[in-house]
Parts: sequence; structure tokens; C-alpha cells
Amino acid sequence: MSEKLESLREKIDDIDSRLLKLLSARARIVQRVAEVKNGTAVYRPERESQVLRRIAEENPGPLPDRALQRVFTEIMSACRALEDMVTVAFLGPEGTYSQEAALKHFGATAPLAACATIDEVFRRVENGGVGYAVVPVENSTEGAVGRSLDLLLATDARVCGEVMLPIRQCLMSTAKGIAGIRKVYSHTQSLAQCQRWLAKNLPHAEQVPVVSNAEAARVASKERTAGAIASRTAAALYKLQLLARDIEDEPNNTTRFLVLGTHDAAPTGRDKTSLILSARNVPGAIHALLTPLAKNGVSMTKLESRPARTGLWEYVFYVDVQGHAKDRNVAAALSELESLASLFKNLGSYPAALG
Repeated sequence: MSEKLESLREKIDDIDSRLLKLLSARARIVQRVAEVKNGTAVYRPERESQVLRRIAEENPGPLPDRALQRVFTEIMSACRALEDMVTVAFLGPEGTYSQEAALKHFGATAPLAACATIDEVFRRVENGGVGYAVVPVENSTEGAVGRSLDLLLATDARVCGEVMLPIRQCLMSTAKGIAGIRKVYSHTQSLAQCQRWLAKNLPHAEQVPVVSNAEAARVASKERTAGAIASRTAAALYKLQLLARDIEDEPNNTTRFLVLGTHDAAPTGRDKTSLILSARNVPGAIHALLTPLAKNGVSMTKLESRPARTGLWEYVFYVDVQGHAKDRNVAAALSELESLASLFKNLGSYPAALG
């Protein structure tokens, strides 16, 4: 038995050595690519998306696709750092779901910059303080993140990627049980995502909204009768006891994040395009806006309205469509839309999230 085990371990060591040589060879080629690119953007979302999709398509098993994609995300993150250490802004402090989304998309090697507010996240990428930013835009249970949508209307930044992050909410505290908890801190959306659980288990606890889940954990760590709803990462970071896990009301609870930068992503064949539109105040105007999409065979995946903040009862529409602005049918639809809309803003085309 021991001889057989030793033999298997030797085979693993041999494979590890070959993997190391291959990874080093890959890194050297990346350095050559950087020389050829001669100062153009280091992060190419379309290229990284294509790599991860190909890995899933060629995966023979037994490792699941997501595990391998995670490994290759980290490989690309480390290789990208050889070209340039591009900083990514997120809504902080450390331990937020925004940080998890940034790590999922850019990998652990990318330097991250925590920001106090979503407004600051936008400002940092707009003024060149960071290379990219990750911002939450909608949750599958609670809907749109209004502040992000409002800032997208004004920003000059481009959308060049998206991240879908499953949200697993946890109750944490310095206490050993929930009986003594009198107050629960969390982000407004997280409190809303856990309403049924809170009503059943902590019906008399005061619910206090704060700027982020990680901030909730930080505040709760200083109060003996307080709890926080946040991620397991935040619990470890602020040394809190996990009192309950997966307390979200909907098990498929997912938050969608957008990646902001200063450049567009090239087509991959599996893309989305995000738009902001406003209709003229005439009968049938909204129907007219949607007609070019149907006419050109472009599928709409999202339609969200928000007050325009320019006058009473005026609205802007946030629209996501399948395809890239350089695709012939999408380009034709966008050209018609621009001529019809009183406001037309193309936020960017980008690879659709892998999941």
C-alpha cells in the first residue's frame, strides 16, 4: 500500500513540475505580448472571456468547469501583473460582496482599492485614479441599485464587463447566540433580502441600514448586543461568530455587477450591450423605441425605468440587449434608436458573464 501511494505521489510531483514549466513558458509569452501591444490596455475582457469559455468547452473532467475557470482566472491575473499592476476600485470596506465580485473577475493578484461610497468608485475610475471599477447594478431579489444607475447616466466611463455573484447572507455577532441580539446592521438591500428570516427569528430586533455589509460587520464587532448580515469573508475579517448561514429568502439570490473602464471590449460572439434611452413625449414613443430591436432581430434582456431628475414625470430607460455594437444587426438597431430617442447613450458592449 505505502509503495503504491508513494508511486502515485511521485506521479503528482512530476505533473506539478511539468505544470510549473508550462506556466513559466506562458508567462514569458505574455511578456512578449506586452512588448507587441506597446502600451495598449493590459486587461482585455474579450480575450479573457474567450479563454475561460474555451477551458469549459475543452474540459474532459473530473474537475468542474467553474473550478478550472477559477484556476485560469488566477493564472491570467498573475500574468497580467507582469505587464502592469492595474488597480480595481470597489465599494468597501474590505469584506463586501463588491470585493468578492472584483476578486472573482480580476483574480487575487490585481491590486484592489476600497472606496467609501459608490460615488467614489465612479470618481476613481473617471479621473484615472484606478484602471477599473466594479459596481453593483441589480439584485435578482430586490431589483436595481438606484445610485449606480443614476451615476451611469452621467459617467464618461465605459462598461467593459459584468460579474454575476451568488449572494449567501450570514448572520454574525460577537455574541454566542441570537437570543441577545437587539439590533441588526446591514446594507438596505441585504436587509430586504432576508426579511422572512428576520421576521421569523429576530422579530423584535431593530434593523439598521448602513453603507455596506462589511461596514455592518465592523460596527457589530464593537457592540455586544448587535448582529450583522454580511458574508463569511466579513465574519472572518472582523472576528465575528457565524450564528446562521444562507439566511437569504431566495436561494438563487444573485447580484449583477458591471466592470467600468476607459475602453471598449471587442466582440466575442457572446456579448451584451447596455444603453440608456429616453423617449420623446409623444403618443407611442416607447413602442417606437423598441421597434428597431424587433425589426433587426435583437433580443432585449433588460428594461428598467428611472426618474430622469430633469422634470416631473420624465423617465430614462436602462436597456440591455444581446450582441455587440459592432454586430451588423445590433449596429443597425442602435442607429435607428439614436435617431428616435430624445436621449441615447451607449454605455458599452462587453462579454456576457460566465455565471
